[in-house]
Amino acid sequence: MRMQRWAVASLAAVTAMLVAGCGGNNAGADSSSVKVAVVYSRTGLLAAYGKNYVDGFTAGLDYATHGSGKAGGHKIDVTYADDAGDPAKATDAAKQYIGAGYRIVAGTADSGIATQLGPLAAQNKVLYISGPAATDKITGMNRYVFRSGRQTYQDVATAGTFIDDPAGKNVLVFAQDSTFGQGNAAAVKAILGAKGAQVSQVLVPGTATDFTPFARQAAQAKADLVFVAWAGATTLPMWQALDQQKVLSSTTVVTGLGNAASFSAYGSAAEKISFLSYYFPQATDNPVDTAMITAIQKAGSSPDLFSPDGFVAAQMIVHAVEGAGGDNVDNMIRALEGWTFDAPKGSQTIRAGDHAMLQPMFQATLVPQGTSWEPKLGKVIPAATTAPPGT
Repeated sequence: MRMQRWAVASLAAVTAMLVAGCGGNNAGADSSSVKVAVVYSRTGLLAAYGKNYVDGFTAGLDYATHGSGKAGGHKIDVTYADDAGDPAKATDAAKQYIGAGYRIVAGTADSGIATQLGPLAAQNKVLYISGPAATDKITGMNRYVFRSGRQTYQDVATAGTFIDDPAGKNVLVFAQDSTFGQGNAAAVKAILGAKGAQVSQVLVPGTATDFTPFARQAAQAKADLVFVAWAGATTLPMWQALDQQKVLSSTTVVTGLGNAASFSAYGSAAEKISFLSYYFPQATDNPVDTAMITAIQKAGSSPDLFSPDGFVAAQMIVHAVEGAGGDNVDNMIRALEGWTFDAPKGSQTIRAGDHAMLQPMFQATLVPQGTSWEPKLGKVIPAATTAPPGT
C-alpha cells in the first residue's frame, strides 16, 4: 500500500513538473533569445572604424529596444568577434557561431571580408548585415545579405556632383590596390565613364611605404578630376605625397571625408580638397541622430564616421526579429525588404529587389578650428541622386 501511494505521489509530481514545464515554454517564448554574432575589426588597420561601428551598434540596440535589450519579447544576445582585418579569421569566427545556432551575423568594415561572409550566409541560410564595407558586390549578392552602410556607387555618385557635365573630361582614380580600391575604380568607370568621361587609374599596392612614384603618376596624368579612394593608417603619407607633387593645386581632387582622427592627416592640404561625406555629426539634425550622439557620448566615446552603420545594423536586427516573431530567417528577410525608417542620417530605405541601402549623402569642406580642422556641411545629396542602378 505504501509503495502504491508512493507511486501515485511520484506520478503526480512528474505530471506537475511536465505541466509546469509546458506552461513555462509557452509563456517563456517571449523571453527566448535571438543570438547575434558581430564580426568587426577590434584590432588591425581598420580598428578605428570597428570602434565607430560597435559604439553605434550599442547605442542603436539600446535605442531600438527602448533600453530593454529585447525585440518582440525576445532578448537580443550579442557576441562580438575580432576579425583583425583577416578574411580567414572572420570566416572561421562566423562558421563557429553559425554552427552554434546563431541566425544573424553582422559587421566588418573590410570589403574583402564581407564578400566572403555573404556567400557563407547563403550556404547556411542565415541573415548577414554587412557593416561599413563599401564594395558594390554586397548589394544583390544573394537574398540573405543586407548592408547597414553606403556602397561605393553612392560615394562616386556624390563625387560626381562636384563637377559639371563629365563628358570629355579626364578622370583619374587614385586608390589602394584592394577590394575597396578596385571597387571604387570600377564604380567611377561605370558612373562617370557612362557619362562620357575618360577614366584611368593608379592603384597602389597595399605593401607600399613610399607613395612618391605613384603621386608622380597622378601629376603626369593631368586629369580634370582626381578621385582618391583611401582608408587606413597610410592616409597621411599618401596625402603628403600628392601635395608634394602639386596634384592638389593643379586639379580638382575629391575624396571621402574620413573619421575625425584623419582630419589632421590632410595638413595644409585640407583646404585644397573637396570632400564627399558619408556622415559627420554636424551633417544632420534629427531626433535619431541626437539620440545616437547622446548615447555614444554618455558611454565615453565620440560619434564618428561609421557610428551610423552600427546604429542602423541594430535597428535592422530589432525590426527583423520583431517582424519575424523570433529568428526565422525567411521572415526576417521579408520584414527588412522595402523597409523605410528614420536613421541618424535621415530617412533610409532598404530596396526590396537587391537590398541596396538608399540614403542621403553629403558634400563637405574642412575649415580651420583653432589648431585643428572641423567639417562644414556644403550640400545634402538626396538618396535618389546617388541610388545605385537596380530594382
